[in-house]
Parts: sequence; C-alpha cells; structure tokens
Amino acid sequence: MIGRLTGVIAEKTPPQVLVDVHGVGYEVDVPMSTFFNLPALGGQVSLLTHFVVREDAQILFGFLTAEERATFRQLVKISGVGPRTALSILSGLSVAELAQAVSQQQAGRLVKVPGIGKKTAERLLLELKGKLGPDLALPTEAPASDAQADIQQALVALGYNEREAAAALKKLPADIGVSEGIKQALKALS
Repeated sequence: MIGRLTGVIAEKTPPQVLVDVHGVGYEVDVPMSTFFNLPALGGQVSLLTHFVVREDAQILFGFLTAEERATFRQLVKISGVGPRTALSILSGLSVAELAQAVSQQQAGRLVKVPGIGKKTAERLLLELKGKLGPDLALPTEAPASDAQADIQQALVALGYNEREAAAALKKLPADIGVSEGIKQALKALS
C-alpha cells in the first residue's frame, strides 16, 4: 500500500498531478482544495495517499492534510459513494464545511456539489453523523431565521467564508429583510 509520496511536481492537470519520486512518475488524483495549495511545477511536495485497486484500474488519490484523507476514507465507506464522488465532495466543500453541513443536517449544501443528488445527500448526512469530529466543524451558530440563512448563503456565494458571514450576521437586526440585510452585511464586511 502506498501511504505517502514525496517528490517533485512534474505536471499539473486538474484534478491530476504527476509527482516524480526519484525518477518514477506517479499520477495522483487530488481534490481541488489540495490542487490549489500545491507548489508550482518543479516544487517539492509531500502527499498523503489512498490507493484504490479495482478490476480495471489502480488509482492513487493524494491529500495535503490527514483530515482530508480521513474524510475521503469515511466517504468511500458509504454505499453509493465511490472515490470519484468523494473527490468531488472534497473539491466542493472543505473538510470543516462538510463537518458543519453534517452536524447541522444541511442537505442543501451537499446537493450543490456536482454529482450529488438529494437521496445521496440525505444518505451522506445519515451515515456521516457523528463520524466527522466535532472539532472539524466551523464554530458558527445556525442563523436564527430564514432571512438570516438566505443572507448567509448570499455572502458565502459572494466569496466570503462561513466565519465572516456569521460575524456579519451578528451585527444585523434580527428582523431585517434579505436584500437590506445583504447590503448592510456587505458594508460591514468591506
């Protein structure tokens, strides 16, 4: 079993990288969260790996953090979730965002990931409950109302992270409308 690769990045073609380890090139599929944090071509990298052997292929998946690999391994244990789907989930959500979605039972966040339908999202929420450590979840409170939830989703869609959106929500009145709340939150964040 290949557990870790340390070498030089020879090629980068999303979602795959070619890691040259002392003259042997390993093709490694990585989630986009790992891909964007890799050094430039020719840079030294160390990836934790998960090796999948199938009847028709042998595929190596790589991760920069142990949390990503552990989450990937939890995902592939779920019926109907293969390695490609698990990679897609980790490309669409960070480990902390996935843990938060599971702890708050937010199927809507999982459905936004390409390849995840409503039934798969519900199965993920059910099977992952309690398996992703609570320390991985983002320490944010659930929005008090539907309007605040919509404001928070709008801020996240605009590129702010969950913590920034939650901090901006705390500064808003509880009974504010969605459009006015977004305007005020954007002013507070800028």
